[in-house]
Amino acid sequence: MQLDLLIEQFKKKDEKAFEALYNMYAKNIHGVIFNIVRDHDIAEEIMQDVFIKAWHKADTYTAAKGRFFTWILNIARNAAIDKTRSKSFKNKKQNLDAQFFVDILEHGDNLNDKTDAIGVGKFVSKLAKKCIEVIELLYFKGYTQKEASESLDMPIGTIKTRNRNCINELRAIVLN
Repeated sequence: MQLDLLIEQFKKKDEKAFEALYNMYAKNIHGVIFNIVRDHDIAEEIMQDVFIKAWHKADTYTAAKGRFFTWILNIARNAAIDKTRSKSFKNKKQNLDAQFFVDILEHGDNLNDKTDAIGVGKFVSKLAKKCIEVIELLYFKGYTQKEASESLDMPIGTIKTRNRNCINELRAIVLN
């Protein structure tokens, strides 16, 4: 089925379209969520919630505003960030087991295979180091602009400007 037709069917609450879109995007969405929450079970739960939310809010998607994948990715990213800010998540993470930290050390906690399931890494890696740092924190690790500002020891205005400029550079790379 062609993607546009699939999305239209999804908006009309067609279960087969839902299933097809879920199968197309679940792995990628899970990877992005996992990179933020760092827990497979929680990432799975959030991913399912994201698809249910997308199902209920399907009529709000407009192709003129962007691609469907970008729309559902933003829902997923926001849901994952909301989860990390929740009191229950913070309480659970107070007593992390050693495997959590070993995993971070082994993978370098950067653009890994789970995050790069859609091939964004090859485009991001073409950017300048300063752009990679900002994009990695804001989009792949779920930092707020304020948190990125503190982490990189830069004024928030610099983070905002760098983010905008780097996304424009990334867009140019992708379109060429």
